[in-house]
Amino acid sequence: MTKRGATLSTSDARRDAVVDAAIAEFARGGYHSTPISAVAARADISPAYVFKLFPGKVSLFVAALDRCYELVVHALSNGAARAGDAGPGKILHEMGGAYAELIADRNLLMLQVHAQSAADTPEIADAVRRGLAKVTEFARSRSGAPDDEVQRFIAYGQLCHLVATLDLDEHAGAWAAVLSAGIRHPGRG
Repeated sequence: MTKRGATLSTSDARRDAVVDAAIAEFARGGYHSTPISAVAARADISPAYVFKLFPGKVSLFVAALDRCYELVVHALSNGAARAGDAGPGKILHEMGGAYAELIADRNLLMLQVHAQSAADTPEIADAVRRGLAKVTEFARSRSGAPDDEVQRFIAYGQLCHLVATLDLDEHAGAWAAVLSAGIRHPGRG
């Protein structure tokens, strides 16, 4: 197994497996309601070994969130690559499409939602800010768009979260149609 060209030690491989398990479990139950034992069970290791890899639940949640934002930036990069040398608007549009494809994995979507709800924990708030900074700076630098367009891109992403978490594009009503108009979600109507 390799990560960035280096051979992973057993603890590195286990750490990655625990972070993957943490993404799934925290996405389902949130930070406050998810016990370390649930993450350990999903990773098929003991809770004691999870604590050997991570000093506490908050550090595990932050590691899962950091991985989530790495995946977001990677998806945005893939979207930008699809746009090639197009202008800023097209690049942001393709980034948005790549992000919509990424959050079709509801674990990544729900982890971000739960992170915002646990932002009263300083380390989690710092991780959300750090991740949002990476996403914003990447979108800004790669697209070359002016700040107001990048702000709309990020705001639109947050609206996508709302539409996707509540399945608003599946609900009748003028209010839901207003909010979900033009929002793209792969695998949905």
